Amino acid sequence: MMKEKNNIGLCYRAGEIVVGENLVIEYLRKNNLCYIFLANDAGKNTTKKILDKAKFYNVEVSLEFDSNMLSEAIGKANKKVLGVKKSGQSFLKILRK
Repeated sequence: MMKEKNNIGLCYRAGEIVVGENLVIEYLRKNNLCYIFLANDAGKNTTKKILDKAKFYNVEVSLEFDSNMLSEAIGKANKKVLGVKKSGQSFLKILRK
């Protein structure tokens, strides 16, 4: 788990991750995301909205982490949704290791 958290932080510092529900949805609509991290303890409405949008735009979603883990990974408090930009697809290989 620690390795994955460090890799998410690396991608965030490289500018290849967008943070927050609204920004993730905006990037989804523009077809600019290739992967989403959704906290497994996110609220019902947030979870439904993100999963529905991701399914519609055919983007894979990970529910592997909780909000504390995602927040620690990027160094910001109380974050529930992170999206990997399409320009960061090469980082996705790092994240999946």
